[in-house]
Amino acid sequence: MEIILLGIYSFFVWLIFIKFKWLPWNIVTQVIVITLPIFGLTALILLLNVVAPSSHDVRTINYVVQIVPRVAGRVISVPVEPDRPVKKGDILFKIDPTPYEQQVKSLEGKVAQFKAAVVTAESSQKELELQLRAAQAKREAVAASLDLAFKREKQTMTLSERGAGNKFDWEKAVSDRKGLDADMAGTIAGEAEVQQKLDAKMTTGEPAVIAQVKAQLASAEADLAEAKWKLSECTVFAPSDGTVVNLQLREGSTVSAFPSLPSMTFVQNEQWVLAIYSQNELRQVKAGQEAEITMDTHPNQVMKCKVDSIIWASGTGQLPISGMIPGQMTQPMPPGKFAVRLLLEEPDKDIQLAAGAAGNSAIYTDSGQMIHVIRKIILRVGTKMDYLILKMH
Repeated sequence: MEIILLGIYSFFVWLIFIKFKWLPWNIVTQVIVITLPIFGLTALILLLNVVAPSSHDVRTINYVVQIVPRVAGRVISVPVEPDRPVKKGDILFKIDPTPYEQQVKSLEGKVAQFKAAVVTAESSQKELELQLRAAQAKREAVAASLDLAFKREKQTMTLSERGAGNKFDWEKAVSDRKGLDADMAGTIAGEAEVQQKLDAKMTTGEPAVIAQVKAQLASAEADLAEAKWKLSECTVFAPSDGTVVNLQLREGSTVSAFPSLPSMTFVQNEQWVLAIYSQNELRQVKAGQEAEITMDTHPNQVMKCKVDSIIWASGTGQLPISGMIPGQMTQPMPPGKFAVRLLLEEPDKDIQLAAGAAGNSAIYTDSGQMIHVIRKIILRVGTKMDYLILKMH
């Protein structure tokens, strides 16, 4: 752009001083003609750097997910291909499910066993209730017989003392009464034992036997759910749309569930476009302002953007957390820069840029709109130069 402006300026100088000779071509006019574009272009560029700052450091950043399976095992299938588009939910690889299927079957058997035990415990509880009723009925019957035995004992004793009765009958009545006393004691003890079993309850209010078996059943069901989850994790799916890069996983390989040992690298399609600016260039930059970028991978294409946000942080603003006092740096600090996140707009919103692609950008602030066109021309002329491959081999 500067060359174009100088060319236009030179044309008018030629017309005024050489072609039509409207002004004399002497030392004074020559100094003025030479110094005027220098000061003018310098002032214009300095003003453009404030109202329409540009950056030659634009970076395309993609989210990268390290694929780590949640279960360990031998890989039996890798249907995905490297550097090919993958849709969310596509299968990346499969792990041999045999040991996890066996574990599921084993736990299903345990769950069925504990369910049967719950039914048995509930039946036993009902049986205890029937035993309690029977013990109570027996106690009442023995109590009635014992009351009759007491009366019989008194009657035979009175008759025996008066000589109107047989002493043997009195002794037999005493023996029958003592036998019924023993039966009553046994009946009361049996009833108390059954009642104690029925009264043994957990804090939940359920009988202890049933609560214990249900607890074992719940534990087995939890183990079964975990085993089924592990079985489902034998198939690893793509977390989103993207691409698998540097694929080295093959059938027969063994994978583990350690985060430090990823099985493959998955590059998501979701991107961040970051433009790196010096700190003093951002004084008038705000979210929502218009911006444009050009990428080396897309010559002669200017992509419309908007400023999403300024990332007001950099690595130079962070110190390591330790007990050591930071020492004096032997190398000078690099000039401070901040990143500006740009969002692609229509019609360029769906363009998929290469991760790590570089380019140029310009942000058009709310000031100096009359000269924004100069920055736009500079950006467009620069992207046409991307067609040139300047190397001699």
